[in-house]
Parts: sequence; structure tokens; C-alpha cells
Amino acid sequence: MTTTRTTRKTTVRPDSPLIPFVIQREGEEAAPDNLRLTPLGGGRYRLRYADEDPRDRDLRGVLWARCGLGPVDDQGRPTGRPQWRMMHPLRQRGCMQMLRCQVCAGPVRTSRGWIFLAGPDTVNPSDELVLTNQPPVCPKHARTAAELCPHLTAEPMVFLARSAPLYGVNGVGYGVREGNVQVVERPAGPIPYGHPLMPTVLASQMVRRLGVFRLLTLGELFTALEDAS
Repeated sequence: MTTTRTTRKTTVRPDSPLIPFVIQREGEEAAPDNLRLTPLGGGRYRLRYADEDPRDRDLRGVLWARCGLGPVDDQGRPTGRPQWRMMHPLRQRGCMQMLRCQVCAGPVRTSRGWIFLAGPDTVNPSDELVLTNQPPVCPKHARTAAELCPHLTAEPMVFLARSAPLYGVNGVGYGVREGNVQVVERPAGPIPYGHPLMPTVLASQMVRRLGVFRLLTLGELFTALEDAS
């Protein structure tokens, strides 16, 4: 495992040889939504697709935005020009749900916990709820993720978490307006599982809560992992 602690600035170019697994690619466009609302009684509804597939919902039963999947290489990795500021909903969900690395989609757990990165002003570690929509990273790709992700910096906040339960999703709420099924609510933050709005939410990102964690620099992270090996 590489343990260099040298900090350097990196300019990310579209032809970067390593592109994080979760990044959306050119041509992977939002699919036709085809949305319907099923009455549940008592003024309540459930959002669904007219041609819904079991893969359209996560493990908690929440409906997810559809997005096309582009071609893959001989190792099953996505190809195509990266759309650097966008995460593919299905790949982001898979990495968050299964706790896989956002760069390589490989295992991430270390003997000290899971590694989550955050950029400036995106996560406040003193908040009562510390939430993240960024999938974890493996030790091998922690610095790579910091250099490539446009939401991070070369020295991001590093959360080494012992506990990171699922919290909810980022998404929008649908309803009927002027006889059409359309967005009627845009929550300012993540929507927790079990929230009354959830049956009519179309999710785009999965969110975890960082429970028990240590806040480190990348250098301190590599030292901690070395000490544990």
C-alpha cells in the first residue's frame, strides 16, 4: 500500500486515465420518467413507474431516478467521456448500499473502519447529524479520490468511521398539479427513511450517517492504517 504523505495540486482533465466508478459518463442520460401515482387512501399516494422493475427500488423500497447505462470495457468498467460533477444514480446507490469504493468499486473496510472523504463546507463534523452522499473509498484510492473529485480538495476532511448506517436519500417529492404528475417538493437536505414524504420521493443519491468516527488528515489516516497493520 502506498503511504506517501506528499500533497500536490492536480488538474483533472477529461482524459484522465483513472475515472472514479461512480462518475456519470457522456451518453448516460436520464431515462423517460414514465411516472404514476397510485392512491393509497386517506389522501396518500405511492410513486411508481408504469413499467416498474424491481431494480427501480432500493432495499428500503424507495423509488429511484432512472439513468441510462453506457458501454463498459472488458473489465466491466464504464467507458465514455466523464461528466465530472455528476454521480450516476445507480452506481452511487450501489457503492453506498454495499459500502464499496467510489473509485474502483472494490472492498473498502479496514481494521479501523470505513474511509469517507468530504470537501470544504460540505460536512460539519460538529453537527448532531453528520451525513454524507459520498460513497467510501479504499485506502489505495483515498488520495486519488481527493485529487480527482471536483467536490474535494487535495487535503480533504477524512472521516474514519466505525459506524455509518443508512440514513436516507437526496431526491424530490412528486404530486399531482394541474392534472399532471410532477415535482411538488424539493427538500433542502437529505430525506430520512421513514419520512412521510418518502412514498412519493424520486431518489437520486443515497445518504449515510457517520456515527462513531475519527476526523483525520490523509497523512494521519495512512499513519493510523500503518499502525493497525
